[in-house]
Formats: sequence, structure tokens, C-alpha cells
Amino acid sequence: MIRIEDLTGAALGAALDSLADLRITVFRDFPYLYDGSGAAGRAYEQDYLTAYAQSPGALIVGAFADDGGGERLIGAATAAPMADHAPEFAAPFRAQGIAIAQVYYFGESVLLPRWRGHGVGHAFFDRREAKARAEGFTIAAFCAVIRPPDHPARPTDYSPLDPFWRKRGFAPVEGLIAHYDWKDVGEAANSAHPMQFWLKHLD
Repeated sequence: MIRIEDLTGAALGAALDSLADLRITVFRDFPYLYDGSGAAGRAYEQDYLTAYAQSPGALIVGAFADDGGGERLIGAATAAPMADHAPEFAAPFRAQGIAIAQVYYFGESVLLPRWRGHGVGHAFFDRREAKARAEGFTIAAFCAVIRPPDHPARPTDYSPLDPFWRKRGFAPVEGLIAHYDWKDVGEAANSAHPMQFWLKHLD
């Protein structure tokens, strides 16, 4: 059985280490290919997740289940006001004349593979959209890494999440692209990755 819980304040802060572990595990796979191993990876996670700990409007939606050793965090989704997030993410919005103050940014949605297919993804979006509306935001946004279709690490059975996102009412906005640095699996150093933003106007 999977339990879903909104985490804010102290509960949010307490979940950050477990969230870092999930990010390192899940994002190692295609399309992110994120190498978060070692001390450098942990330092990167601590720096990245600090934005959520310091944002009064931040939310982590946690998914908890008994994974064989007692209940633990098996998935999570993050969100925070765009104004509280990385400036490199806000820059393309300003360039297109989109008011940052109206944008609630959905960060990662990470879920261990064995727990997928049980509706957790929809719960992650439902709760973050509810939080955005409750806080008075008019736009929800997230971004996804752009990888070429012929990328050598792309699994033959890989299925993009685009249909799921469109079903949720999101659409990619042409030219609304940021770049974010991380180290790919098998690479020696960080490199910049293009990130396509998807937007949804909230009723």
C-alpha cells in the first residue's frame, strides 16, 4: 500500500536526504543519465535541495511504502515558487515576458520503478497543482531534459512521458528553454543540458 503525504516545513526538511537518494537513483537512468555518485554528487544534491528548504512556499509530495524493511520514502515530487528557484530557470521566462511571480515551478517527480503504474504520478501532479492554486499562482511549469532520438544510451523500449504530461494539460512552449549543468554517467565533468519547459495555465 502506498501512502501519499504533503510535506512542508520541518517535515519537508526531514525528507531532503531521502529525496537526494531517490534523485541519484532514479535520474541515473535515461533520459537524465545523472551521475550523482560520491562526495561531489552529495554536495550537488545538498546545494540543489537547499532551495526547497529555504522557500516558504515549497512543497514536497512524498510517497511512502513498506519496501521490505519498513515504511520509507519510495517516491517524491517537489514544487516551489519560481522566484525561489534557480535563476537560470527563471531567465527564459523573463525573456518571453512571463511574470515570474505568477509561476509555480514543479521540480522533479521521482519514483522507484517497482512502484510505478499505481497512480502515484497523477497524485504528484494533483497535489502540486492544488498547492499552486491555493497560493494564488496562475501558471504551473516544469522542465524536461532534451535528448536526441538517436542518443546511444536511449533504451529500445523507452517511452517518453509527453502523452502523460499533455493529458495533464501541459504543453511545451517554443523557445522556453533553460540550460542546467550536471555530470552524465560515464563523463568526467559537468556539462550543460538543454531543458524544455512545459506550462499549464491554472483555472
